[in-house]
Amino acid sequence: MKIIADTNTFIAVALNEPEKDLIIRLTEGCELVAPEVLPFEIGNALTAMMKKSVLQADEVASSWEIVQHIPVDLRHIDIKSALKIAIKFNIYAYDAYFLECADSLRSPLLTLDRGMKRIAREIGITILE
Repeated sequence: MKIIADTNTFIAVALNEPEKDLIIRLTEGCELVAPEVLPFEIGNALTAMMKKSVLQADEVASSWEIVQHIPVDLRHIDIKSALKIAIKFNIYAYDAYFLECADSLRSPLLTLDRGMKRIAREIGITILE
């Protein structure tokens, strides 16, 4: 089964967050898929955490290395469709890219973001929990 995995799930695994075990259990034996912007969004999230003093520079680098070992199929998405979602629900385009990816592939979404879960349900996307 293909699962669309949100950026926050990769970060949670890399940083050994409390949700890590659940994420691994939910994705075991599945193919992870994400929009091709995923590496850029992960890099941005890690450096944002450094700017907020949540991570040190060496932790940013080591977290990036951990994420690189997680197999994920990066997919091109229809940006115009994603922008329609972003406009309709007044959300960032980056969040809409994951929703559009899940919708177009008819695959469940794995995210830790409550707002994205709510919107995904409205669109008819299955949420893994």
